[in-house]
Amino acid sequence: MNIVSKTEKIGQFFFPAAFINDSDSEIKKIERLIRDYKIGGVTFFHSRISAATNFEGKKKVIRNENSAQRLSELIEHYQNIASYPLLISIDAEWGLAMRVENTPQYPYAITLGALPKDQTDLIFEVGKHVGNDLANIGIHLNLAPVADVNINPNNPVIGYRAFGENKEQVTLKSIAFYNGLKASGILGCFKHFPGHGDTEVDSHLGLPVIMKSKQELQNTELYPFIKAIAQGIDSILIGHLAVPSLSKGKNISATLSKDIIKGLLRQELGFKGVVISDALNMHSVSKLYPEKGLLEWKAFDAGNDVLCFAEHVEEGILTIEKNATTDQIEESFSRIAAFKENAFTKHSSEHNIDINKITSLNQNIAKASLTHYISDQKSLSKFMIEGFDAILIKNTDHCIFFTEIEKTKNFNLINLSKTTTNNNILIALFPDSIKPKNEFGIDKKMKETIAELSRTKNVALYLFGNPYALRILQTDNINNIILGYQDLETFQQVAAQHFIGKHKAIGISPVQLSI
Repeated sequence: MNIVSKTEKIGQFFFPAAFINDSDSEIKKIERLIRDYKIGGVTFFHSRISAATNFEGKKKVIRNENSAQRLSELIEHYQNIASYPLLISIDAEWGLAMRVENTPQYPYAITLGALPKDQTDLIFEVGKHVGNDLANIGIHLNLAPVADVNINPNNPVIGYRAFGENKEQVTLKSIAFYNGLKASGILGCFKHFPGHGDTEVDSHLGLPVIMKSKQELQNTELYPFIKAIAQGIDSILIGHLAVPSLSKGKNISATLSKDIIKGLLRQELGFKGVVISDALNMHSVSKLYPEKGLLEWKAFDAGNDVLCFAEHVEEGILTIEKNATTDQIEESFSRIAAFKENAFTKHSSEHNIDINKITSLNQNIAKASLTHYISDQKSLSKFMIEGFDAILIKNTDHCIFFTEIEKTKNFNLINLSKTTTNNNILIALFPDSIKPKNEFGIDKKMKETIAELSRTKNVALYLFGNPYALRILQTDNINNIILGYQDLETFQQVAAQHFIGKHKAIGISPVQLSI
């Protein structure tokens, strides 16, 4: 980029949020940032009423069946009015479906975490397919993978987004996903440095504090990042979390800590790539500096090159220009310029979305990830020999899992309140929520029913959701627990094949569930 102006160079540090379902007046505001302030890129989100904007659960997110087309049109429009090419980014941890309706969805990271080590190539393929989908729509940077080691089962914001609680597995699988993105010509980003896996506070809403020694962090949380840096990754995203042992005892967010970014990440670990801040609208940091532009300066001065979701672009540019040294500006600009050049010159021969290939990939993952967590084959074999009753907990009226089984074996479908004389009970559990908030949407009645049945009956439980949901159930007396991880059609079909004895579960739970 042949940018000479100091002000325009600073503009390249800013990646404000753009929303797929914005109004015309909001789009005009983005246009002004592009034309007048020469921002470096935009990060797309679904709508202004969403988790990413701290409104999760407060207002209903309205579906837009044409979001994908709308996103493509907005990207083309914004690029056409930009003086310098914009770097377009998005969170697509499990594909565009994380933000965009009617686009391919791939398994969550926790599902990929259940894959045996010899099936890691499937994760590379997921990364490659996700990258192709992004490239097809004009996106250059996926703010993924999540490289956090999720060792806290009560983590409200990471959980299912992580590959698990084992640092080696998280590292192996994060790098596989990243390399898949790279093979498709898309940039990836390891997040959330220095590690968001052992927190109980949602950093969208408050500041998590991790009270661990530096040695403990190096042994676990930092491990995937250290290994990824050695692999030469392009970018790392800094999390909004305080780690006093890394910041000279201060409870300061890592995104605002020179000790963590410039000291630990740059000097000690030798990272040469682009440092991206987590979204600066998040309440853990956005409430700290009411003066517009000051947060942006503090984040830049701490060592962030890219200011993601910066809300005060004009004031931020002026404050940085007033306070930053020439060397600071030039160093960050050089890194971003190289980053963008890398994004714009990458090529892939395959960008078309092939639904058949995606379906096949998801099916292979479903087969390899299905986990027989608690296994009593003798008890399970009784179902097909003696017959059984079935209970559907949550989900729609139409359960593919039961429909597939019914093709082979007849059974009675009963509701939670109905008594049963059959000794064998098959339960299909579809938790309302993938997040632990409100106990995954599993109410007291459901928990009591499962506990009572397992005390008196031969119960087989198939869980199509976050495996951590098992922690809130009384499972001591359940003879067979099978983790399906997702409610996607192909995962239900594979689980049905397992139940009738035509598929062997080879998945390994990525987390310990203390049951």
